[in-house]
Amino acid sequence: MSLNLQTHSEHFTNPLYLESGRILEPYDISYETYGTLNEEKSNVVVVCHALTGSHHAAGTYEDENKPGWWNGFIGPKKAIDTDKYFVICSNVIGSCFGSTGPMSPQHPHHEPYRYKFPVVSIKDMVKAQRILFDRLDIHRVHAIVGASMGGMQALQFAIHYPNFANKIISMAATHATQPWAIAFNKVAQESILNDPDFKQGYYDPELIKEQGLSGMAVGRMAGHISFLSHESMREKFARDYKLTDGLYELFGKFQVESYLEYNGYNFTKWFDPLSYLYITKAINIYDLARGFDSLAEALKRVTAELHLISFKNDLLFKNFEMKEIAQELDKIKYTNYNYFDVDSDYGHDAFLVELDKFEDYVKDALNG
Repeated sequence: MSLNLQTHSEHFTNPLYLESGRILEPYDISYETYGTLNEEKSNVVVVCHALTGSHHAAGTYEDENKPGWWNGFIGPKKAIDTDKYFVICSNVIGSCFGSTGPMSPQHPHHEPYRYKFPVVSIKDMVKAQRILFDRLDIHRVHAIVGASMGGMQALQFAIHYPNFANKIISMAATHATQPWAIAFNKVAQESILNDPDFKQGYYDPELIKEQGLSGMAVGRMAGHISFLSHESMREKFARDYKLTDGLYELFGKFQVESYLEYNGYNFTKWFDPLSYLYITKAINIYDLARGFDSLAEALKRVTAELHLISFKNDLLFKNFEMKEIAQELDKIKYTNYNYFDVDSDYGHDAFLVELDKFEDYVKDALNG
């Protein structure tokens, strides 16, 4: 069977009322679908992407050789089996891959919003997706699956749209972003803001695509440290030195340094700096308990079968943060959940890399 990759965009003219009290109108959402929708529309699986992800979760575009970010996970006979399920992944609002974000033209002008763009929250991202599904005439889905910021979205769906999904699978996430993660985001934000080429938000996006933004690259390097772990770096790079660099040259490099440079500088050519500021803000203010008296009160709204997956050596969102959700569920005597701590040393990015460690679990959760 084929993946049946299709890319779409929807335009919405009704105002989107945001958590901050502000309004976004009009707005666009880019999304991708894989597989085929069955007649009863009962085979929909929603996939939510992480901070720098996009709606392009699987398959390869004709003009590119890099497949979607979860290509090993979504497709015929894979964990999320497109022979069986109709998969939808949409780009969150605030991002820079086709959905409305800070560099989108502000209606009725053609000038980009830049700082006039409202702060959006994870809850707003989920609300916009819910409106998209309404337009697609999909009012209930089989499952919602996401990791990292995608896992946050999955949990928000569970609480704010409790009857929308039969199953929620949230990985490598947390119930509220903790100071450790906020601190890494702060380094990235400051690095962007203090780069003169950022021009206080009035940069030329074409120029950045061409030249990159060194401040953002430095911030992204810090981020990369939080995505890996002591163990995975040791495994990956050891103390290997670049063969072409002299050990006693001041700017000679270890392999780990080259890796961070490559990933940092490369990243700034394809991800918009203002989007990065807005989305890290959304991650920082994320808290499932906001608007409720406590996390337990928020979780009392959940009706879906909930699967919580953490990764043993995740430094960004520690495994005990997922465990805390499980403990709260126990307190309110909610039994329709499962907690699975993946035995992994890789770090936060294990959800992208070590698929073999949890794909059977996800497959069983979806099919069970």
